[in-house]
Amino acid sequence: MRTPASPLLTIEHALLGFLYERPRHGYEIYQQMSAASGLGQVWRLKQGHLYALLAKLEESGYVQAAVQVQPHEARPPRKVYTLTTAGRTAFLEWRNSPVARGRQMRSEFLAKFYFACRQEPGAADNLLAQQAGACEHWLADLRRLATASPQQEMFAYAVQQFRITQIQSFLAWLAACRQALGASEP
Repeated sequence: MRTPASPLLTIEHALLGFLYERPRHGYEIYQQMSAASGLGQVWRLKQGHLYALLAKLEESGYVQAAVQVQPHEARPPRKVYTLTTAGRTAFLEWRNSPVARGRQMRSEFLAKFYFACRQEPGAADNLLAQQAGACEHWLADLRRLATASPQQEMFAYAVQQFRITQIQSFLAWLAACRQALGASEP
């Protein structure tokens, strides 16, 4: 198992997410990960790297692999990966929690939202709401700490304004997603 000092990477959590849905072989996970309509919009992952990550997840006790022989086919046996209890717990804790920093919105939050939408729309709305709350805290902290003025420290002021504007943008985007999610539910 990994230690707290070496937590799972976002990409490893995403692999767990595909196995949360059902057992799969590596190439099927690769196809899902690369799909242009899904996480392929967020990441590019080489097939060899995927297999190395699956081996690490197996070593760490998050997945189990079983060799599956395809009857009447000339293909070699495949490894089919299944999520363990530890893998399921790690994935759900990750999927259901907001990201801690703005720079994680582009890939990690989008991956969490992808799986929440696919697996449980209620979890998707909850994730959006939690992330909006986290962003509100970031924004309040930034405004409280903003001390630079354009006359005294132009660069520091510009950085503060960039961060504030970025978080405001995240909040507007999260609100639009919540509205669209509500409109798409029957």
